[in-house]
Amino acid sequence: MSLIEAKAVTKNYRMGDVDIPALKSVDFSISEGAFAAFVGPSGSGKSTLLNLIGCLDHPTSGELRVHDTDVSKLSRAESAAFRGEHLGFIFQDFNLVPVLTAYENVEYPLLMVQGWPAEKRRERVTAMLEAVGMKEQMHKRPDQMSGGQKQRVAVARALVGSPKLVLADEPTANLDHDTAYLILNLMKKMRDELGTTFVFSTHDPKIMQEAEITFTLEDGKLAAQGAQS
Repeated sequence: MSLIEAKAVTKNYRMGDVDIPALKSVDFSISEGAFAAFVGPSGSGKSTLLNLIGCLDHPTSGELRVHDTDVSKLSRAESAAFRGEHLGFIFQDFNLVPVLTAYENVEYPLLMVQGWPAEKRRERVTAMLEAVGMKEQMHKRPDQMSGGQKQRVAVARALVGSPKLVLADEPTANLDHDTAYLILNLMKKMRDELGTTFVFSTHDPKIMQEAEITFTLEDGKLAAQGAQS
């Protein structure tokens, strides 16, 4: 079953009197439980596409369905509610709140969106930190963590609300080789255990190697699609 389906999706950005095309009639589908990646050089449109899937922007034209919802038609408030209920995000720069501990960073989405009771939050946050190997570090702030530890916390934060889909924008770019593979294996493990779909935007060969399906973008067009044998 397709979790994401795009039909003739275009995205133009206005610069003065000129429309600059970022995506040009892109078609693809991604099934539930996939470990997929949009790959290509800078400016190819992969981050733009991730933003559209994540309801952070809207297509100029075409249809984009995520979890059986045409997200291109959602209002700003509806987009925010949809993100909170169905999506998790992992970023290149971790995007942890500096003044919060690991525990508080993971708890934050539940406080902002989910409105869970305190005891249920505590159980869920602790379980997620344990799952990513950060339970013993839960009281550390980001400036007391390594890059790999920060990204582990970011993975826990993305998954704490049990999203159907996690979007990861260059999640290994600031990690060394060995740590990057540890994080990728951790995300695959979480996918296998929780059934979460992971979609990456990247030009990192390590992610391309680990992804089960890749979509190659060039100049805003889908140039190729491939699956691991």
